Amino acid sequence: MAEADTLHLKDSAAISGRIIAEKEDLFVVDVGYTVLVVPKKEVLKLSHSEGAPGTQDGTVVRKQPPPQQPDTPAAQAVAVQSGMTGNSAADQSGLYSTASAGAPERSVRELVQKLGEAVVQVRTPSGQGSGFFVNEDGYLITNFHVIEGETQISVEVFLQTARQLERRIYRQVRIVAMNKFADLALLKVEDAGAPKFTCVPLGQTGTLSVGERVFAIGGPMGLERTVTEGIVSSKTRQMQGDLFLQTTAQINPGNSGGPLFNMRGEVVGVTNMKMTYGEGLGFAIPVERVLFFLNNRDAFAYDNENPNSGYRYLEPPRRAPSQPNQPNP
Repeated sequence: MAEADTLHLKDSAAISGRIIAEKEDLFVVDVGYTVLVVPKKEVLKLSHSEGAPGTQDGTVVRKQPPPQQPDTPAAQAVAVQSGMTGNSAADQSGLYSTASAGAPERSVRELVQKLGEAVVQVRTPSGQGSGFFVNEDGYLITNFHVIEGETQISVEVFLQTARQLERRIYRQVRIVAMNKFADLALLKVEDAGAPKFTCVPLGQTGTLSVGERVFAIGGPMGLERTVTEGIVSSKTRQMQGDLFLQTTAQINPGNSGGPLFNMRGEVVGVTNMKMTYGEGLGFAIPVERVLFFLNNRDAFAYDNENPNSGYRYLEPPRRAPSQPNQPNP
């Protein structure tokens, strides 16, 4: 039987698998069929052995609890899977891919060389933003506000050839889905003869820690292929009723719709705004909201005959004009 790490939990449970990451307050354990996030405060002991007592092939085994035993934090931790929001697996249609367990951390230079081609410029008659391919067939994510009210969209891609970066512009770009309130849009390049594109995996914010290094790639002020590095300042910055990642990586107009990466090359957010009066105050949409948008894209599908599809609502009923009181007959 293969070697395994075993976490012994407070409520007489044991988790056996391979520890792929250890943070200050949690373990990330690969148990074969999924990845579990376990708070350290629930762990009594960590042991390493040839296999694990009472386990087979890295599965999770619990002792029989007393009748009507309430759920415990440790039990809840066992149920947490990668993605943290119920969207833990790659889309069944293959539209996007999620990060593989245990990907090593690399330098920004290495990751930019590997992933840079996946980040694009999204241009419209009224402006420009950034985006990134989630699929080699040309599906890409950007912000809704980058394409709002536009149908003439082009995508500028930089492809690495043997000698240099080659700029290519694709003008047959279809809007697949959009959600104004999430500020997300899914586009597809449909030019004849378009190649297979470099794409990036989607990660998760569940294992992301405040203070962890991240970097953004985009085109601020039209300066394409700009890379900025920083840290995660907050994972739960509340803005207009939603939670955003806050980062010191510089975000400026033109970065909108571009990816925010962790140091394993996984997209953890979509950059979409900054504080105008201040430095190092950038914000990104957490990747879990992107996963929700992609998994439910049919609900947000774009309709050419109704540009408001996905967020069009009927006018609320107006209050009838008041009438003066009439005397009783």
